[in-house]
Amino acid sequence: MRIGLVGAGRIGAVHARTLADDPRVDELVITDVDQEQAARGASAAGARVAADLEALIALRPDAVAIASPTDTHADIVLRCCALGIPTFCEKPVFRELSVGERVATEVRLSGIPVQVGFQRRFDTGFGNGREALRSGALGQLRRVHMVTADPQPPPFDYVAVSGGIHRDCQIHDFDALRWVSGREVVEAFAAGARRGAEYFGDVGDVDETVVLLTLDDCSLATLQASRYNGHGYDVRMDLAGTSASISVGLDARVPLRSVEPDGPVPAAQPWSSFMDRFATAYRAEMEAFVTMVSTGGPSPCTLDDALAALRIAEAVTQSRLRRRPVALEHATLTAPGAR
Repeated sequence: MRIGLVGAGRIGAVHARTLADDPRVDELVITDVDQEQAARGASAAGARVAADLEALIALRPDAVAIASPTDTHADIVLRCCALGIPTFCEKPVFRELSVGERVATEVRLSGIPVQVGFQRRFDTGFGNGREALRSGALGQLRRVHMVTADPQPPPFDYVAVSGGIHRDCQIHDFDALRWVSGREVVEAFAAGARRGAEYFGDVGDVDETVVLLTLDDCSLATLQASRYNGHGYDVRMDLAGTSASISVGLDARVPLRSVEPDGPVPAAQPWSSFMDRFATAYRAEMEAFVTMVSTGGPSPCTLDDALAALRIAEAVTQSRLRRRPVALEHATLTAPGAR
């Protein structure tokens, strides 16, 4: 099959290598607004270069993967679906609920499968946690605790257009929570603080946050996120049930040190970034996309899933700004980065 890749930046290069290595992909065609970047990516992956999106579409690809700048995602998804082309799109596909609802509705009506890049669904640990819960090994789920902490903050230019820590960073947690637990969030309560760079406050964002979510079975989930975790990149999920408790991400490279005398030896080389921590998951999600296209199967992560995660992020953002709990059905629109 022929697959088009839109965007040859950091994550685009990762996807290009996976697609180039997949024996089911006969030809990979790459386009990027930066033609030199497209040429470098194509050379590294043994791919062909298309001058722009229209030139790529003219080649009639069997599928398209989108790893271009965020503000282009929704339009390219809709363009591909209108042409009947199965599509993979990096998150976020959209940052505002009004846009998300429109795009998700149009894609749903088109019947064309779209897979969204929430890579934690393809991480072995998260998958094992999901299976353990579904098997009944934990008993009845009661509590969930999640951590996402970056070793250093992103630059101002990124933060200014990111939509804030809940929409940009924690949205992965929100999707993973729904996917692993099989439950929906009904209420959100959040607090945040600015302890680092002043530019977080300049755009109405925070660099530390703690969130409490109530699920539709009355289970409680606490989520913490930080832009300043100097020892390394930390992503974990603890699931506590009436029969057992398990932890996702508590591996040999977790940037967490026990002070107990008989505790485990701390990691000599903690995870350095999300690209490092989820390298295998990124490969698995792109292989799943090729499988979806080749078999005509359903999307493993739909635009409706992305919209559900965004609704949670919106409610969490409103709760932090208003300093009170927010029921999800009462969440209204705010502009990304609103104070």
